[in-house]
Amino acid sequence: MPIQTLKGALRVPTLLAIFLVGVWSHSSGLIDEFLFYLPDIQFLAVEHLWLTAVSGSLAILVAIPLGVALSRPSMVRWAEPAMQVLNVGTTIPTLAVLALSMSLLGIGVVPAIFGLFVATLLPITRNTYTGLMGVSPALKEAAAGIGMSPTQRLFRVELPNALYVIFAGIRTALAINVGTVPLAFLIGAGGLGELIFTGIDLYNPVMMLAGAIPTALLAIFIDALVAMIAFLVVPRGVNPARAAAQA
Repeated sequence: MPIQTLKGALRVPTLLAIFLVGVWSHSSGLIDEFLFYLPDIQFLAVEHLWLTAVSGSLAILVAIPLGVALSRPSMVRWAEPAMQVLNVGTTIPTLAVLALSMSLLGIGVVPAIFGLFVATLLPITRNTYTGLMGVSPALKEAAAGIGMSPTQRLFRVELPNALYVIFAGIRTALAINVGTVPLAFLIGAGGLGELIFTGIDLYNPVMMLAGAIPTALLAIFIDALVAMIAFLVVPRGVNPARAAAQA
């Protein structure tokens, strides 16, 4: 109850602040300057989304099977060493990963996609492995007791129960991906980083914000989209979001 009261008390000041910022922006001409870059934003946002979609899809296609393979009893001992190898993509600064990709693959879209793919692998692999390892042994034993093969247990018992954790990894990975794509501009791959870094070079805050604000909005949009897919796909019994909605 106190939380709801606090939310209600903050609602009016928040709306008033948004209104005052809007009035100030309009009177100062900031909105008009921002709209000047709208055609560039539209074009570069498509490039940004394309880079995210390709590199993120490749990461999902590789990371989920890899996480499944590492969760099998015969491979568990190799799981942590494999995670440490994948951790290289996140511990090394992303700009350095992109620079290494550029030295191997040249300048342009291909090295950018490869660098983003490497930076996105770990969260999905880790969550897939953790989700599958977290499935109750009692469920696995019950599935084996009714005659399910290992493959049937994986697809009918383990994966459905691990889906929520897997989707959490995908959400984290794609958020990292969207926020990293602006760096791809530095190796000639395009995206909203063109506005951000050009604005920094020219000391033009409006141009910089024209790239930064859409990037943040794209991250929020993709996170919400994946959350909606997870809400629809993850079985009700293991989906805390559905349980909260029903409560």
